[in-house]
Amino acid sequence: MRRILFFTSLLCSLSLFSFSQEDKNGGKDPTLFSRMPGFYIYNYEELQFNKLEFWVSSAKKETVEGHYIFIDYYARENIEQPSGLQIVRNYSNAIRKAGGQVVYEYEDGGTQSSVMKIIKNGSEIWAEIDAAGNGMYKLYIIEKELMAQDVVADASSMGKMIRETGKVALYGIYFDTGMAVLKPESDNSLSEISKLMVSIPDLKLYVVGHTDNAGSYDSNMKLSMDRALAVVTALISKYGANASRLKACGDGPTAPVATNETDKGRALNRRVELVKQ
Repeated sequence: MRRILFFTSLLCSLSLFSFSQEDKNGGKDPTLFSRMPGFYIYNYEELQFNKLEFWVSSAKKETVEGHYIFIDYYARENIEQPSGLQIVRNYSNAIRKAGGQVVYEYEDGGTQSSVMKIIKNGSEIWAEIDAAGNGMYKLYIIEKELMAQDVVADASSMGKMIRETGKVALYGIYFDTGMAVLKPESDNSLSEISKLMVSIPDLKLYVVGHTDNAGSYDSNMKLSMDRALAVVTALISKYGANASRLKACGDGPTAPVATNETDKGRALNRRVELVKQ
């Protein structure tokens, strides 16, 4: 459907360029990106809640729901128009510089597209840029709020859960897909774990990595252990935790807390748990 709208607007582009080249009333750039130089907002739509399907591979789409923004950018007259690939590269470089990732890039009928994702300010933001190098490009954004526990991982609530259940699941520790390198967005949760250990001087913890069931069993077991080790290493090297009070463990996909048949369930299963020794 997005492709149909794209080429419908293309057919009308010559006549549209003769009209006002000011931003559409109410239109604005998203906080995540600036626009390409020499472009204005021809069309703008913002909805409190909507859903979009994003290609995440050549054979798979992922549906994302949340706050929706659509921006249709047109080139002003007399500028040197960039190619579609140049536009896409500008946006993909921007998302990487901000700490996000390019999920999938593809070309369809001369249109270059890039699907991107970033965790920012307690939200998971998905974006798609479609550009054919014809004097226009389109930007789609869905901002999905993360689960409450993602953004309320404070030392006090961690301690309460450990006292009551012997463990606490954390969803505010972030890694790129298939990787075990901690992302900067994890710093808040790591800092709170450090505060927890200072507040309870005799507390010893197993740091347990968990994954969903995507991929092989062996790779998930290794990944979960590597991620747990990354958390332990960061707590020791960056926050001064006593190594004798921490032990890394990897449970891979063996202890799910939700079904792996849905995106929501898999997200719940990808976690780090602190378990009292």
